[in-house]
Amino acid sequence: MPLDPQAQATLDRGAGAPPLESLTPTEARAQNAAVPRLPGPEVAKVEDVLVPGEGVEVPVRVYTPAGERAGALVWLHGGGWVIGSIETNDATCRALANEAGCVVVSVGYRLAPEAKFPLPLDDCYAAAVWTVGSAAALGFDPRAVAIGGASAGGNLAAAVALMARERGGPALAHQLLVYPVVENDDSSQSFQDNGEGYGLDRTTMRWYWDHYVRDEADASNPLAAPLLADDLSGLPPALIITAEYDPLRDGGEAYAERLRQAGVETACSRYDGMIHGFFSAGAPVDRTWDAIAEAAAALRGAFTASAGAAG
Repeated sequence: MPLDPQAQATLDRGAGAPPLESLTPTEARAQNAAVPRLPGPEVAKVEDVLVPGEGVEVPVRVYTPAGERAGALVWLHGGGWVIGSIETNDATCRALANEAGCVVVSVGYRLAPEAKFPLPLDDCYAAAVWTVGSAAALGFDPRAVAIGGASAGGNLAAAVALMARERGGPALAHQLLVYPVVENDDSSQSFQDNGEGYGLDRTTMRWYWDHYVRDEADASNPLAAPLLADDLSGLPPALIITAEYDPLRDGGEAYAERLRQAGVETACSRYDGMIHGFFSAGAPVDRTWDAIAEAAAALRGAFTASAGAAG
């Protein structure tokens, strides 16, 4: 379908800003942080915590909704591993906490290039371990913990699920992957069609990758490029959300198909007319709320199924 008018308006508002690849990482972070965002809804409690990681303390923000908690979502922000933060994802985390009726743990993982692969991933895995271990204190069932993220955060979420399988834990009930980065390859049809002019350009994606990975070996590591994993069996059920006018669309949909082929219960929803970034509740379009509602329903279903199966 044609580009959604609200998506076009989003692109128009960003027109004129210097492309990220023309900036230093520090300048790019400042530009991203300065983008106006709407506040998210009220939640019952918000707490900033430092959790133990691999030789570092990892900052997380814990959002607790009112009422009974169905489970917990460990949320990993996007931004190409280089930009983005707990603050830039605040509205989205608040919305997910309320809609899914779950605790949301938003992770402030270290950023590249100061912390290249696998250090951001190590932080995210540590946050997942901490979340499961903190279930009693935070008031949810430890069997009902999901991992999720958008864009580079979706990449990290998929990689955490792979790490958890290989390391024998923590047990995860679901993976929510929103237009995830799953490979270092811009030859897909969606990159050809949407690699320029739709908010995430091919050159920007290359800039992100070059900052994140140390060398070509990293770029072909399944923990950096999950689509390259030989075996995707035994992973948590997944919901993958893609956008029609997103260069990452085909990669996300290919990952969904690989998961299905491996016997993993997987749903994949393409949002027609939408662009990369539309899931953000800080800069919503109408379809943002549809996607957040779909994600929340999948989370609630996964939490219920996990607790029932374990019980």
